[in-house]
Amino acid sequence: MARRDWDESDVRIRPNKKGSRPRTKDRPSYENALVGRIITVDRGRYRAVLDEGQATERVVTAVRAKELRRQPVVVGDLVGLVGDTSGTEGSLARLIRIEERSTLLRRSADDTDPYERVVVANASQLIIVVAAANPEPRTGFIDRSLVAAFDAGIEPVLCITKTDVKHPQELLDYYAATGLRIVLSKSVDGTAPSEENSAGLSPDLVEKISELLDGEVSVLIGHSGVGKSTLVNALTGAQRDTGHVNAVTGRGRHTSSSALALHPKDSSAHTWIIDTPGIRSFGLAHISEENTVAAFTELAPGSADCPKGCLHAETSADCGIAAWVAEGRAGAAGEARLASLRKLLGVDQDNQGDSTKELGSLH
Repeated sequence: MARRDWDESDVRIRPNKKGSRPRTKDRPSYENALVGRIITVDRGRYRAVLDEGQATERVVTAVRAKELRRQPVVVGDLVGLVGDTSGTEGSLARLIRIEERSTLLRRSADDTDPYERVVVANASQLIIVVAAANPEPRTGFIDRSLVAAFDAGIEPVLCITKTDVKHPQELLDYYAATGLRIVLSKSVDGTAPSEENSAGLSPDLVEKISELLDGEVSVLIGHSGVGKSTLVNALTGAQRDTGHVNAVTGRGRHTSSSALALHPKDSSAHTWIIDTPGIRSFGLAHISEENTVAAFTELAPGSADCPKGCLHAETSADCGIAAWVAEGRAGAAGEARLASLRKLLGVDQDNQGDSTKELGSLH
């Protein structure tokens, strides 16, 4: 028998059970993907609005594509959608990319937690809702929210509810020199938000706030029980649950379980209110010292005279901010505001968790 010469072509390769077609790293470009706005997220399902303000405006349900991996998708995100985007019942689109974000509001669980939690994307206004009483306003929480808004490039607005229960003069004085925009709300009879209804907010006030929100994407944050959901219901006609304030603890019960974007009544097409669950803490671990100082707009100019490496602590020699306050250039509440800044920077000698401080404890 003649000897045969073997070569590589004679080697038999067992077919791949998962298919013999070679894989490629080239991914589809999805040039025809439609852009929608995420309005709520629930257990792996994303609801998005397509064709905002047009006759064809519709809400579609989508799932994430594998390309996104673990990248978070949050309310307010503009996303690319393919597949069944008809919005008909039972249809399911595929979310294949996140468009570039204009802003991103973030927080951490506390000031030592390096993990950032994205609250919302593409918001232009942050409405910080507090009550004048029941529960008492916490300036530490407000200041933290202002720092987060500054870092995100979002315009902050302070909304004070139930001002007929207690006039918020002390709170107004505390922020008088900051330039912070403040609007006042109230309940009709001074009861907890759960005992109010939309009629509990005066029509002229609802109109005033509606004008403030028109054309903007506004995110509302606040502790449970301050009347945030009541305000959202009055502005949008929605039926978000409202909750009682515990008479013993002074804290509200969480009623909004997830963030939701809603259209205010009689507003322009691209106006959105994003209602968020009640927030008990607002960590700032992800925010730099420079941005924290800059968020205190009435104190920040004094930092120009600080020596290099100044910690802005009470014991810091030649601190420009301390001198600025001592000269009265930060207003009547300058000392209290500086104390709050030091707590956020973690340099005060008696750092006791400012996020739970109520008004008056900083004075």
